[in-house]
Amino acid sequence: MALETEIKLSIPVSAARRLPTHPILADTPSHREKLINTYYDTPDRRLEAKHIAVRYRKKGTEWLLTVKSQAPSPGGLAQRNEWEVPSQPGDFDFSHVDTPKLRSFLEAATSELVPVFTTDFTRLSWLLTPNEGTRIEVALDRGKIDADGRQETICEVELELLEGSVADLFAVAIALQKDLPLHPEAPSKAERGYRLAANPANTANTPVRAAEAKLQLGMSSIAVFCSSAVACLVQLQGNERGARESNDPGFIHQARVSIRRLRSAIRLWKPLLPVEYVSDFDPRWSALAGQLGDTRNWDVFLTEVLPPISKAFPEHSDVHAVAKQAAIQLAACRKAAQAAIASPDYSKLLLEFTAATIALPEKKKPALTVFAPRSLNKRAKKVAELATRTKESDPEARHDLRKALKRLRYAIEFFAPLFPARRLQRYQQSATGLLDLLGRMNDFTVAEHLVAEALPGHHSDLVRAWLAGRNDLLFGQLDAMLSEFLSHPAPWDRG
Repeated sequence: MALETEIKLSIPVSAARRLPTHPILADTPSHREKLINTYYDTPDRRLEAKHIAVRYRKKGTEWLLTVKSQAPSPGGLAQRNEWEVPSQPGDFDFSHVDTPKLRSFLEAATSELVPVFTTDFTRLSWLLTPNEGTRIEVALDRGKIDADGRQETICEVELELLEGSVADLFAVAIALQKDLPLHPEAPSKAERGYRLAANPANTANTPVRAAEAKLQLGMSSIAVFCSSAVACLVQLQGNERGARESNDPGFIHQARVSIRRLRSAIRLWKPLLPVEYVSDFDPRWSALAGQLGDTRNWDVFLTEVLPPISKAFPEHSDVHAVAKQAAIQLAACRKAAQAAIASPDYSKLLLEFTAATIALPEKKKPALTVFAPRSLNKRAKKVAELATRTKESDPEARHDLRKALKRLRYAIEFFAPLFPARRLQRYQQSATGLLDLLGRMNDFTVAEHLVAEALPGHHSDLVRAWLAGRNDLLFGQLDAMLSEFLSHPAPWDRG
């Protein structure tokens, strides 16, 4: 078994021809080869479900049988277990797979394996030795994926670490990105092929929600941060295609959630992180979140807030005018958000943040069992302090409480495996209910500002009055829900 470590970067076809002349590659001999790969799975896609890829590759006159275990690819980085041996198509002999459980799974599926899709591309590659003990293959792949006649273009750069450190690999990627429009890609060729096979229209799939970070007892506090940050990046990149290409509001919403979670993680671990790391990346993630925020606000207004108003006043001219102006504003904001996700600044942020996160120095202290409850107590205390300011109908105070409660909830989610599940569930359910209420109140408050922006003057009075009335009704529920949440014992408290 070999561990494959590589960075995948997409590059526009128009820019691909500039890669061979880049100063890093210009004086290095290149090698060109044709690679044709057929990927196999069972009709019910059991291999895909387990994130396993099985392919036959034709490399010149040689055939190779390859098995790969897929892994998340934050910032373009992918690390996979790989098994590869010379073989002949149709001869699925998995005896070279030295992981017994995986080998047994593959052997049980062998009789059902059928072709699912092919990749056909030309690879132009260079072998770099930037320093002693480091060997990196840079490859430009250009061709196509074919799934039952449906095709998608391949135009990407792969940097594979043959010898050396992951930091060396990122250094080459960042140097190339300074001069070329390279974007860190999450989906592998195999994942793209499966998507094309299952989705004839090749549209973006459903929005990707947050997944739990990997946490095990014995991990250092910094290791848990890295795992949490990676989970946030996986969610963000899982939504970036939909945010760029689709009008489905869920993609931008989940992208914003991933950035909020990531910024919460940076702030949570701030005492343990290098000062320059926080000062560099937190403002950049904040700026990106701001570029997506207006789109989300208008989406919520048009899809959730405005429909009941339109139902209550179906013939009122002000309501129609607000809807028309809101649609115009949403279109402009969505265009700006899509441009932000497609921008070179975003691609650069992904690559540089991933490189810096993976390179964070390990620290044994404080122990996770000390750091987690201490951090959570700090956030819970902040929520309790802000709760006392919501007795009056102050939208800013409620918004501050909502942000603090979100940070507490995200922190609990990062550390969740450390705590008793039953106590954690009750606490989280209460927090979620309170956040839902505060979120709806915030939506109405934001909507009042949006209406004033879309339709200035007295023409918006009816809509704004309706929104203020709904907020007053919800405010009446706040005190009881706050008291109920604050009554729960903290699930991290062992006392």
